[in-house]
Amino acid sequence: MSQLGLGMTTVTQEPRGSRKRGGALAVLIAAGVVLGLVAVVIMVFLRLFSSTPDYVGSGHGEVVVQIDIGDNLDQIGQILQAADVVRSGSGFVAVATADPNGQDIQPGRYKMAFQMSNSAALAALLDPASRISTRVVIPEGLRLDQIVRLQAKATGIPVATFNALLAHPGPLGLPAYAGGNAEGFLFPATYDVQPGNSALGVLKAMVTRFDQAATKVDLVHRAAAVHLTPYQVVVLASLVQAEGSPSDFPKIARTIMNRLAINMKLQLNSTVNYVLKNGKARLSLTDIAVASAYNTYLVSGLPPGPINSPGEAALNAVLAPAAGNWIYFVTVNPKTGETKFTNSYAEFLTFKAELMAHGG
Repeated sequence: MSQLGLGMTTVTQEPRGSRKRGGALAVLIAAGVVLGLVAVVIMVFLRLFSSTPDYVGSGHGEVVVQIDIGDNLDQIGQILQAADVVRSGSGFVAVATADPNGQDIQPGRYKMAFQMSNSAALAALLDPASRISTRVVIPEGLRLDQIVRLQAKATGIPVATFNALLAHPGPLGLPAYAGGNAEGFLFPATYDVQPGNSALGVLKAMVTRFDQAATKVDLVHRAAAVHLTPYQVVVLASLVQAEGSPSDFPKIARTIMNRLAINMKLQLNSTVNYVLKNGKARLSLTDIAVASAYNTYLVSGLPPGPINSPGEAALNAVLAPAAGNWIYFVTVNPKTGETKFTNSYAEFLTFKAELMAHGG
C-alpha cells in the first residue's frame, strides 16, 4: 500500500489581544511624529513671524537718551531702538508692559549702554542712579526772586515761566494758611533737578519739602503754644533767619516777640532790604523812609508776609524761643557774627559803638 505524503502548513495562532496592542502603539508613534512636526512648524512660525529680536546682557559702551514729558512706552521703545540701546522697540514695549513697574519710567536724561537686552534697558530706566540730574543748592534765607533765578539757571526754564506760575500758585499745593503767597514756602534744601522737569514740578517739590519740615517741627500745633498763627510763625522765622546766625536764633526770636508784645516797632534792616532787594548792612535815611508795609521802621507789628525762605532751625527758634527780657540786639562783630542782647537802651548804644569800631 502506497502512502501519499501530503505537504502541511503549520499555522501558529497569535495570543488574543496582541494585534490590538501593536496597532495602538503604531498609532501613538505616528501621532507623536505628527505632533513633533507640528511643534517644529509652530516654533518656526513664531520665530519668523511673531518673535521679536533681543540683545543679550547689559550691553557695552555708553549712550545718553532723553525721555521727554508725555512719552509713552511706544515712543520710549522707538527712542531706545534709534539709539541702538535695544534691538527692537516693540520688544522693549512687550517687556515693559509685562512688568508691574513698566509704566513708572520718568522723564529725563539717562545714561545707558549700547545693545542692552530689553529687560536690562527697562531696569536701567527704572533705576534713579541712571538719571542724569543737576544738583541745586537753595540756601536758607533767599528771597523768592533769588530762588527763581537759581532754579531757572539750573533747569533752563525761563524766569518768566516761573513768575507766571507764581502769579497764579494754585497748582503748587501751598498750605491753606499761606494765603496764596509762595514767599517763605519754597523750602531751602538740596534738590536734584532732572532735565525735562517743568516749572510746576520744580516748585511743587520745594513746597512738598516745606510740608515735610513743617510736619517735622509740628508747626501747626506748636504755633498756638506761642500765641501765633502758622503763617505768623513763618513770617517771624524769616526775620530770625535774616537777622543772625543759627546759634542766636532763639534769642533773636525772643527779642522780636518782646518788641511785638509792647507794640514797639521792630526796626529791622532786613525788612527794608527786602523792599529794596539788596543786602545792605547799613541803611541810609532815604532807605528807611521807603514807603512799604514791609518797612518795619515805619510800620508797627510783623510785616505782611515772609521776607525769605527760613530753614528748620529758624522755625524751631520761633516755636521755642529763648527766655529773656531783651528788646535790643546788635551784631557787634560782622566778621565773627558775635551778637549781643540787652533790654537797656544805653547798653544798646554801647553795642552800636562796638559795631562801628569793627567797621560796621
